[in-house]
Amino acid sequence: MDIGSLLTRNARYRPEQCGLVFEQQRLSYREFNARVNRWANAMLDLGVGKGDKVVTVLPNCLELLETYWAVAKIGAVVVPLTPLLRGRALATLIRDSDATTVIAGVQTAPVLDEIRPEIPLVQPNRYILAGTESAPGYQRCTELAAAARESEPPRVAIDDADPYNLIYSSGTTGQPKGIVHSHFIRSMYGLVFASAYRMRPESVAMHAGSVVFNGAFVTMMPAMYLGATFVLNRQFSAESCLETIEREQVTHVMMVPSQIVAVLNSPRFCAERLLSLEMLCSVGAPLHREHKEELNRQLPGRFCELYGLTEGFATVLDRNDYPHKPDSVGVPLPLSDMRIVDRAGEEVPAGEVGEIVGRSPLLMDGYYKQPALTAETIVDGWLHTGDLGYVDEEGFLFMVDRKKDMMISGGANVYPRDIEEVILRHPAVREAAVFGVPHEKWGETPLAAVVLRDSSTITAEELTDWVNARVGASFQRVSAVVIMEDFPRSTAGKTLKRILREPYWSR
Repeated sequence: MDIGSLLTRNARYRPEQCGLVFEQQRLSYREFNARVNRWANAMLDLGVGKGDKVVTVLPNCLELLETYWAVAKIGAVVVPLTPLLRGRALATLIRDSDATTVIAGVQTAPVLDEIRPEIPLVQPNRYILAGTESAPGYQRCTELAAAARESEPPRVAIDDADPYNLIYSSGTTGQPKGIVHSHFIRSMYGLVFASAYRMRPESVAMHAGSVVFNGAFVTMMPAMYLGATFVLNRQFSAESCLETIEREQVTHVMMVPSQIVAVLNSPRFCAERLLSLEMLCSVGAPLHREHKEELNRQLPGRFCELYGLTEGFATVLDRNDYPHKPDSVGVPLPLSDMRIVDRAGEEVPAGEVGEIVGRSPLLMDGYYKQPALTAETIVDGWLHTGDLGYVDEEGFLFMVDRKKDMMISGGANVYPRDIEEVILRHPAVREAAVFGVPHEKWGETPLAAVVLRDSSTITAEELTDWVNARVGASFQRVSAVVIMEDFPRSTAGKTLKRILREPYWSR
C-alpha cells in the first residue's frame, strides 16, 4: 500500500492522459511525474528521509501538489498547514509536528523569520520558498528541483502502517489536533471513494476549496487511484468554479455548503453550463433542505452528501437515494460499520437519537503524540464522533447535530439544525446559524444569526416573529435574530459557531 507508486504507475501506463489541471496549466501524468521526481530527488539531496516531517504553508499551487506526491515517494510525512496561520499558532503546530523542513510562499517568510527561535528542529537549509520570488535565508523550490534528477528516486521500503500525512483539525471545536494517516489509510481513500462516487479513469474530478484540508484527499486519492484527471483552482469563487466546470467538463466535484450556496446565488449560475456533472457532493457540514431542493431542481440526479470526520469514518448518500431519503446523510462506506449508542455505550433502536460511532479502513492511526486523547476517541476500535444522529429502519443515517451544539433549554434538548431548517424556508434568508445563549430562567435559549439575500429588506424583528410562528415546539422559539453580512468561517469554509457564541457567554 505504497501510495507513491500510484503516480509512477499512471506515468507508465497512462503517460499522455491529463493528470492535473491548475488554472491554465495542463500536465499529463508523464509530465507531472517528472516534476514530482525532481522535487523528490531534491528533498533527498537536502537530507530529507523516511519519516521526516515536511510542513507546507502554502495556498493552492503546483508546488503543494508536487510535495504531496514527492513525500509519498521518499517515505517522508507531509504536514499541510494553512497560510492564514500566524505567529504563535503557526509556531505551535510546526513545533508539535516535529518538522525538520518548511516549504512556504514568500508572503509567509516574514512570519517564519519571527518564529525561527521557536522551531529549532527545522534545519537551516530546509527553509524553502515556492514560486519564483526569493528571500534571504531561504532556498527556492524551482532552483532545487531544476538541479535534481528527473528519474525515479531510490526506492524506499514503505509498509502499510508507515505514516504519510499529519492533518491538523480545523479547530472549529477547540484546540487543533494532529491526525495521523498511513499509506494504507490513504490507499483506502482511493479505493472506497472511487466506488462510492462511481468514478472511472475517464472522470474529471474537481476540488473547489483549499487542498490543505482532508476533504481534498476525498477526490484527489480516487482520481490518482484510477488515473483520472484532477482539477484545482487557486482559490474558490463561485464564478471561477462555474467557469472551470464548464471548460474542463468536470464530472465530479465536492463543495462545502457555503460554496454550494454561493454557486446557486451567483448571477452567472446556469444549469446548462454544468451538464457535464455526474456528481455534486456536499461535505463538511449539513446542507440544509432548502438548498438541497434547489440544487436538485436545477441539476436533478447529481446531488450526493458525505458525512465524515478526518479521524476516519464516513457515510455517503448516493445520488439515487436522495429522492426517497432527502434528509439522510446516507449509509456507511463499504468495509465500514456504524452504531448509534447512548451515554452508556449501548446501541439504541432505530429512530432513537444517540452518538454516532463507527469503524472503517479509513480510521486514523491516532492523534499525534496524544495517546490519552486517542484512547478517549477510539474505544475498542470504534471511533466516537461526538455527533448526534439516528438511523431509520433501513439503516440510513440522519444527522441531528453535534453534541457540543445541542442546547438544553428548560430541560428539553434543542437541536439547532431543526430551527435552521425552518429559518431557511423564508425567501429572504440565504444562510442561518442557530446557537445557544444564556437565559436566566431556561438556562439557555436559541438565538439565530442569518445572512440575507442581496435584495432582502426584512427586519430582524419581523424574521423573529415569522420563525417563532413556525417552529414545532415552544422551546425552539428563538430569543432574537441577528442579521449579519457574513459568518465567521474556518479556512475550510465551515461556519464557526463558537465565534458567534463567544460574545454572549463572555458577558
